[in-house]
Amino acid sequence: MARGAIWMVLAKLAERSLGLISTLILARVLLPPDFGIVAMAMSFVALLELITAFGFDTTLIQKQTSDRDHYDTAWTFNILLGGVVAVLMVLCAPAIANFYREPALTLVIVALAIGSVTQGFQNIGVVAFRSEMQFNKEFSFLVAKKLIGFVITIPLAFILDSYWALVIGQVAGRTGSTVLSFLVHPYRPRFTLKSSSVLLNFSKWLLIGNCLGYLRERSSDWVIGRVSGPGALATFNIAYELAALPSSELAAPINRAVFPAYARLAAEDGGLRGGYLSVMAVIALLITPAVLGLACTAPVVVPLVLGPKWLDTIPILVLLSFFGLTMLVQTNAHAAYLALGRAKLAAQLNMVHVTVQLAAMIPLTIKYGATGAASAYLIVTVIMIPISVGVTLRLLQIGVLQFMAGIWRPLAAAGVMYAVVHWFISLEPEGTNPMELAVELAQAALLGVVVYVGMVLLLWVLSGKPYGAERMALDRSLPLLQRLLKRRPALPANAEK
Repeated sequence: MARGAIWMVLAKLAERSLGLISTLILARVLLPPDFGIVAMAMSFVALLELITAFGFDTTLIQKQTSDRDHYDTAWTFNILLGGVVAVLMVLCAPAIANFYREPALTLVIVALAIGSVTQGFQNIGVVAFRSEMQFNKEFSFLVAKKLIGFVITIPLAFILDSYWALVIGQVAGRTGSTVLSFLVHPYRPRFTLKSSSVLLNFSKWLLIGNCLGYLRERSSDWVIGRVSGPGALATFNIAYELAALPSSELAAPINRAVFPAYARLAAEDGGLRGGYLSVMAVIALLITPAVLGLACTAPVVVPLVLGPKWLDTIPILVLLSFFGLTMLVQTNAHAAYLALGRAKLAAQLNMVHVTVQLAAMIPLTIKYGATGAASAYLIVTVIMIPISVGVTLRLLQIGVLQFMAGIWRPLAAAGVMYAVVHWFISLEPEGTNPMELAVELAQAALLGVVVYVGMVLLLWVLSGKPYGAERMALDRSLPLLQRLLKRRPALPANAEK
């Protein structure tokens, strides 16, 4: 699990680094309405693509199967469903343009339909990278996919200077990833629906869960886009993307890596319980400081990274960073549910979350715009913590104190770090020069690292040095540090003389 998590974190870091670089460049070349138009189109595309959200790859991994009929049936379903989505996109495009009051959306959605068709043909054989825990190959595939869209979108943004650069880049990225999937894996799927009943029995709950997940994550696109327009939607989505970097975008690859191992541990008595606690402790240790670090440095990060025209993003970014912290406590549970074959339970919890979120988000967005939507996200996740965590602990037979024992030290240390860095930034004069902002951010980051590491080690020592994420981190980092210190540059040939 550790090796797989490292590979997947590296893959996500590479993906997000490319995505962040792309966003920073595009944010300075294109205007907020350009991002808003594409976000509106993608919210509709994502809604239709829920038809394809049966999670056949998850089913193949959970069942630990290597049956060719299972893989071929999953591939055939993906092609059929991709075609259905493309047809519906073309037919519904005028209605969506009318809903958002943006005529340009019609052609944008029709163009994006090409990507839905080509993505359906992606080689199902690449799922074996995860099921067989060959995460180095999964890493190469994921990063190469991201590079395809990157190298196409950026030049087009300078050439076209419009949202069409984003649209063409999206379609080219999906088409290129399909071609790439057949180059990196020798499996050659065939058309068949022979194992339909086996796959659909489990996947139907994944479909329901994914539909609810869409409402949970993307309902803001519809509400903000309708109520406040493309500019406010672009501001919210940019803030959400930045806030997701240290939380879900680091936790997600870890969860992706541990799921195949969870599927194996689920067959052992108590094995999944220990694995879940260990993974949660590591996630808390690594990601909590990054989440709160972004929250307290938002007044510096936004003008430095995005520029002065995105200053309205600051309060939204702060709220969504704290939302990321609340999600961090609940992360990894979904992988455990699926490993145990409890996809229905995951769907039920998602249903509760979505219902409460929509009830809060609609009135808050109408009254406060994008800031109100961000507030709703945070409020609802706080409400859901005792529900989702309680269900997980009961399912895995874990006590509350046992769960908190592995994560309270990182949470407390990150809280102290947040207070210190927030105080430091409040003392600094408000700068506008990029160099001044960069220096201030570097100073704040260094201060945060020193405070967080010092507090974690202090609390760990005061707790009696229990075995946990801190010990695992030291066991792996100290030998590496010793090797680095022992390395000395070779002397020139005549130096000894």
